[in-house]
Amino acid sequence: MREQLVRMAVEAMKKAYAPYSRYRVGAALLTKGGKIYTGCNIENAAYGPTNCAERTAFFKAVSEGERDFAAIAVVGGQEGTVNAFAAPCGVCRQVMREFCADDFEIHLWDGSEYRTCTLGELLPLSFSSANLSE
Repeated sequence: MREQLVRMAVEAMKKAYAPYSRYRVGAALLTKGGKIYTGCNIENAAYGPTNCAERTAFFKAVSEGERDFAAIAVVGGQEGTVNAFAAPCGVCRQVMREFCADDFEIHLWDGSEYRTCTLGELLPLSFSSANLSE
């Protein structure tokens, strides 16, 4: 499944709108029910409204009623060439935390090697809805 998710993330990366940084990112998000939602980064001249590939995939899935996720693959690179691992940014990690447990898998690919880590590894001591309970 990891390889399929990475292939789909690479395809999503081709759709990225990144005229400013020219750094294209693609993501493929797997639900626990087996559906896959893809996303790409979408830049904006004002920078602040820019959206990352991971959040695009999550928002598409959530807008379709999905709430249970198993894994995500993320790839990226300058001019759309994958040559290094492209780990999710802090904002994307926090969005993942909203919907995913510590064991949620994040698959990365640098063009030749795979690396899998968990959300708990990438976002230790995170803030979640558990912090807001009485």
